[in-house]
Amino acid sequence: MKNLFLSFLFVFSWADAQTFPTKPIRLLVPFAPGGSSSIVARLAAEEMSKGLGQQIVIENKGGGGGNLAMQEAARAEPDGYTLIIGHLGTLAVNPFMFEKLPFDTNRDFAAISLLAKVPNIFVVHADVPAKDLREFVALAKKQPGKLYYGSAGNGSAGHLAIEYLKLVAGIDIVHVPYKGTGPNLIDLLAGRTQATSAGTPPLMPHVKAGKLRVIAVGSPRRLDTLPNVGTVAEQGYPGFETTQWYGLNAPAKTPAAIIKRLADEAIKAAKHPSVAERFAVDDAEGIGSTPQEYADFIAKEQARWGEVVRKANIKAN
Repeated sequence: MKNLFLSFLFVFSWADAQTFPTKPIRLLVPFAPGGSSSIVARLAAEEMSKGLGQQIVIENKGGGGGNLAMQEAARAEPDGYTLIIGHLGTLAVNPFMFEKLPFDTNRDFAAISLLAKVPNIFVVHADVPAKDLREFVALAKKQPGKLYYGSAGNGSAGHLAIEYLKLVAGIDIVHVPYKGTGPNLIDLLAGRTQATSAGTPPLMPHVKAGKLRVIAVGSPRRLDTLPNVGTVAEQGYPGFETTQWYGLNAPAKTPAAIIKRLADEAIKAAKHPSVAERFAVDDAEGIGSTPQEYADFIAKEQARWGEVVRKANIKAN
């Protein structure tokens, strides 16, 4: 009887997936409009919609470090019609940074596909006497607690990136959290702070203007747009990697056949030449992975960043 029941569920799930989707799909973005998460969501949604035959409607829902949107997605019907953009912060940092969340990150979400990676770069104000990471580390060790770095906020990707660097390099520089990338850059450009880390889009105009200097790249390999800038790993810290990443997730218990249907379209979208070309403008890399590959990736990232949060004693407030 049990086997008969399971067979019935499989057939029902398979049949459901053959007709899915029959209406537009909601894609929650757990941050305000305008950032890398919105760009990745829009590009993926536009391309996936073609294959699915239904529109994917993007809804930005910021607040709570992404937790408000995550809570809404966790409580949505597991039918494939509510999806969410997964992110380094919401899936690999917040579970360790917040004492209590209204959902279980691993239990309440299903992995669909890793869509893209966006590398972090490390920059200093032009007046800082360090042309690369080695010189910056040497400077920081000569002046412990005297250099300041800003971030877009406590627990932001830039905050985590530099705390990770502090741990592996053994340096003491002081964190100054801001409410967003804009305010962070205002003080950095004015010389009130000396360093920061973020993706290339908000930083490169100031690098080209000679106001900021790139001292390292957080990705495993050098960027085509910055061929003369070494990675953190090749400047003395093997295995170091810090990239922002964006994936596609669904509420747990979404039928496996629907997850596969969405994953197949997500993989095609992430690897589509027009999407890859647009990603390259922001130094992003389209990935496109299977659900299992994405789930394994999340687990590895949780292990990495959970340790950073613990060792650096990073709290949500």
